[in-house]
Amino acid sequence: LEKNSAFLMVLLPALYAPPELPVSSCRCDPGWEGENCEKCVRMPGCVYGTCHQPWQCICDGDMHICEREPPCQNGAECVYKGDGEYSCLCPEGFHGKDCERKTGPCEKAGFPCRNGGQCQDENGFAKNFTCRCLAGFVGTLCESDVDDCLMRPCANGATCHDGINRFSCQCQVGFEGRFCTINIDDCASQPCKNGAKCYDRINNFDCLCPDGFTGKTCEVSAPEPTWLTFHHPANRENGAVKTTTSEYLWVTQPEPISVKEVVTQRDGGLSEPQLLTVLVFGILTAALVLVTILLMLRNWPRGCQGSNWCQSPSQAARKLQEQECQVGMLNTVMVEPRKTTEL
Repeated sequence: LEKNSAFLMVLLPALYAPPELPVSSCRCDPGWEGENCEKCVRMPGCVYGTCHQPWQCICDGDMHICEREPPCQNGAECVYKGDGEYSCLCPEGFHGKDCERKTGPCEKAGFPCRNGGQCQDENGFAKNFTCRCLAGFVGTLCESDVDDCLMRPCANGATCHDGINRFSCQCQVGFEGRFCTINIDDCASQPCKNGAKCYDRINNFDCLCPDGFTGKTCEVSAPEPTWLTFHHPANRENGAVKTTTSEYLWVTQPEPISVKEVVTQRDGGLSEPQLLTVLVFGILTAALVLVTILLMLRNWPRGCQGSNWCQSPSQAARKLQEQECQVGMLNTVMVEPRKTTEL
C-alpha cells in the first residue's frame, strides 16, 4: 500500500497539470471566442443566425426588414437599427411608429375634448374632430355634466344631489332607501306595551290599547269607571208638579264628584254659539217692538179723527176726549186677550 500511495502522488500532478499554451494566444472572457477573442458566442441552437453581442441569434431575414416588408407609411424612410429594430423618418405632417398618423384636427385643436373625452379624427385624415364622452357628460367638447336629477328620481319629498353619472337622495325623516321609497317601520322596536297592537305611521306610530290601559304606548293603567246617580228635587210650576228625573254621569276614580258639582257643570253658562243666537234674536225682537211703536204713533191721529166721540165743541172737553181716545187706542192695539188657565 505504501508503494502504491507513493506512485499515485507522483502520477496525479502529471495528469492534472494544465497544457502549455503558445506565447501569442489569448484567454477569452465567457461569451467571446476567436484568436483575439473578437467573435461573439451565439445562442445555443442558433444555426443560421449571427450575433453582435454574446448569446444573440439574429436571423438573416431581420437584417433586411426594411427591404422585404417596409413598415413605414406615407412615404417615410425606413432605417434599420440592428437586432431586428428599425425606425421611420416621417415626412412633415405625419407621426407615429410607422408614420401612420397625420397631424389632423385633433392635434391642431390641441385635443380639446374635456372631462376625459377622447378626440377622434380618423388618425388625422378626417376633416373635423369629434369627442367621445365618458358616461355622465354631454356636449360637443363633453363640457356639460348630465343632470341625473332631471327625472326626479327621489320620492316622498327627498332632496336630489347630482353627481358624475350618478345621484344621491337626502331622505325626509321617516324614509330610507336609494330613492327614499321605504317608510321606516316605527313599530319594529315594539314600542306598544301590555299587548297593544302597533300601527306604523310616517315617523310615528299609534297603539291600539286593550281594555284597562291608556297612554301613547299603553303604559298607563286606566281606572275603572264609576256610575254616579243624582236627582233633581221636585218643584212646582204654575201649580203643576214636575216629575223627578234621574241622570247618570260617568266619572273615574279616584276623582269623586259631588251632586252640586254635577248640577253646576250641567247648568253652567251658555256656549259661544248659544250666546250669539240669543243676541241675534234679542236684537230682532227689539227692532220689531220699535217698528210697532212707530206705526202706532203714526196712525194715532187718524184714529182720533175718525172717531165721533173724540170730537167736542169745548176745548176742555176736547182735551179730555183726546186723552180717552189715546187710552182707547192703546187698549185696542196693545192689550191682548188674557188666557185663563183653570187650575
